[in-house]
Amino acid sequence: MRAKFTCVFALVLALFASAPASAADWPTRPVKFLVTLGAGSGADIGARLFADRLSRRWGQPVIVENRPGGDALVAINAFVAAHDDHVLLFAPSSSFTAHPYLHDNLPYKPSDLVPIARVSNTFVTISVPIGMKVDTLAELVALIRKEPGKLNWAGITGTLDFMFEGWLKSENLDLIKVPYRNPIDAAKDLAEGRVQVYEASLAIVRPELDAGKIKILAMTNTTRSPAQPNIPTAQEAGFPKLTLDGLVGLFGPPGMPLALRKRIASDFAAVADDTVKSRLEITGQFMNIGGPQEFAKSIDAQRATLAGFAKTLGVKAMQ
Repeated sequence: MRAKFTCVFALVLALFASAPASAADWPTRPVKFLVTLGAGSGADIGARLFADRLSRRWGQPVIVENRPGGDALVAINAFVAAHDDHVLLFAPSSSFTAHPYLHDNLPYKPSDLVPIARVSNTFVTISVPIGMKVDTLAELVALIRKEPGKLNWAGITGTLDFMFEGWLKSENLDLIKVPYRNPIDAAKDLAEGRVQVYEASLAIVRPELDAGKIKILAMTNTTRSPAQPNIPTAQEAGFPKLTLDGLVGLFGPPGMPLALRKRIASDFAAVADDTVKSRLEITGQFMNIGGPQEFAKSIDAQRATLAGFAKTLGVKAMQ
């Protein structure tokens, strides 16, 4: 009988721990940010900058835990399994927006990731080795057309890979894909000329850019980077289809009240000081705080862009 009571008591405690808190009293205990990327990535740096400031504002520790790997499924699975409004996902939306086209039998539903706050936009680059005799995206396209099937590009499974492949097909460009698991390895091979083209976040290629080993032809974002104002957007370069803003933000579990999500987003805005802004810019991001509805709208726009590329590629969502 005592063992039975102990089990019931433990179940009650578990349910109480995962019960949604009201906007007024949240957080009631330490908060955890699960990050889909490794330490030192743009998302990781952003998570830690905000975690430090939010822990002081909330009066509770905010722990950042990196769960890289598995095309972000490692972190997402851990987040979904927790089903706890004190365990949140801090991630680029590109971690999952292409998942329905890339993975069969996903272990989660899109509705499991509830937008809380858009935090920043990541700048996405189209880069080539410094020794390559092209200076613009138009010149690169002309070279690929002149030498079809002779050049290659570094591909990493995910949204950017899916987008770039769709764009290549829409332009009838014959470029050979070289698959990579580690984006840093791809950037290093680009710098050495072993691959000729790479679409990646500015944070990934920044070391090679600073070392003078690569050049960025364009960025896929809707606006130019404050850190690299001389680099045009792909739209400005004459290729509007190659437009996608990298989005980084915070997600909560299903059932998290809108009032609480709005309050958390307002807390992000309250602690977003000039130091955070400048540190994010160094990593190839710009601060762009938005509430849950704004973030959801931005994600929907990204999904619509990918749906267009999926149609071009003849790929249907597996879910």
